[in-house]
Amino acid sequence: MPQQNSVPGFVPLPWIFPGAAWQLGGFPKIMGIVNVTPDSFSDSGQYLDPAVAADHAFQLIAQGADIVDVGGESTRPGATAVAIEEELHRVLPVIERIVKQTSVPVSVDTSKAEVARQALGSGAVIVNDVSGLTFDPLMPTVCAQGRAGVVCMHMQGTPATMQQNPRYGDVVAEISAYLAGRLDQLEAAGIPRERIVIDPGIGFGKTAEHNLTLLQHVDRLRALGRPVLIGHSRKRFLGKLLGRPMDELHAGTIGVSVALALKGADILRVHEVQAARDALCAFRAIIKN
Repeated sequence: MPQQNSVPGFVPLPWIFPGAAWQLGGFPKIMGIVNVTPDSFSDSGQYLDPAVAADHAFQLIAQGADIVDVGGESTRPGATAVAIEEELHRVLPVIERIVKQTSVPVSVDTSKAEVARQALGSGAVIVNDVSGLTFDPLMPTVCAQGRAGVVCMHMQGTPATMQQNPRYGDVVAEISAYLAGRLDQLEAAGIPRERIVIDPGIGFGKTAEHNLTLLQHVDRLRALGRPVLIGHSRKRFLGKLLGRPMDELHAGTIGVSVALALKGADILRVHEVQAARDALCAFRAIIKN
């Protein structure tokens, strides 16, 4: 039976991937972040040891994560690419440990087809690609053959260049058009729409103003007929908005999470799962008719 996740006021949308058939709409799922990198903007180097990273994933699951997202390459502004062998060395042992001990879906955060292929072979069921499956021409084929769930994100430029001078005429219209085009292209490549979630790419080639505008118009993105994932946790635009350093963005992240629940976001990608879960549960208890 499909897993229900809706409340009145939002049209449920399906997301199907191996082992799951979710109906998303109204009360967001939570994707917990596991960065197996030495240079992530937020938790650099804390989880480089596979056992430590897996333990962190289990902690996030115990706190209520619906998905754990394992990444071995930093995508912070200015980041440089990591060799395939190094990325595999970082993520595969972590994924293997997680899938042996839990049935919670594992996502691999990568833009490399070979990393995605081996991660899917190791038990991951979702590919979260910040390039919208464009950096590696083999990525759509790998995801189609692996029947993976897909997170298709928008990014202007590359991690090394994206924040140099991002410009848009109408940021919501342009990103909506891009994502609509990618849905058509990925479907033509053999990935059914029901397997795809879209992500506007908060902080990826956007100014703080662009980010806020996108967050205010999640409904326009969801009108494309696919669930919307938002990754806002500890992002730099919050620091600019609040005048706080990176280590003081916790409350701002929670505030945006609750606002996004009101706006209809389907999946929230966060570092602090327990706080997000508690805030969303309290929110739902208050607004429930």
